[in-house]
Amino acid sequence: MTVAPSQRPPAARRAGRPPARPIKAPKAACAADCQQLEQLPNIGPAMAADLRALGIAHPRELAGRDAFALYQALCALTGKRQDPCVLDTFLAATDFMRGAAPAPWWAYTAQRKRAFGTL
Repeated sequence: MTVAPSQRPPAARRAGRPPARPIKAPKAACAADCQQLEQLPNIGPAMAADLRALGIAHPRELAGRDAFALYQALCALTGKRQDPCVLDTFLAATDFMRGAAPAPWWAYTAQRKRAFGTL
């Protein structure tokens, strides 16, 4: 006798399928809409965890922060040099929370190189 998939226990329905991915939080269109770190453009779970490790609990706290100081603090906290793209991401996040339009982190690479050279 064959059992319809909808009548199988949940574990049996999932057998052989990859695990379901968690639903991503939608990205905020502007700083005022941003209530969680993961809603910041360019910020995923890992980068949000880094920001929390640095004491940033809410996106609004980034508006008054210096991206380079955050980068240096993360390097010190982890005990290793972070990829310079992390600084680009911090530049994008702090700029966004100060009212700039969302932009991909790589849009800040040239600015970072001009301001800080090679890290």
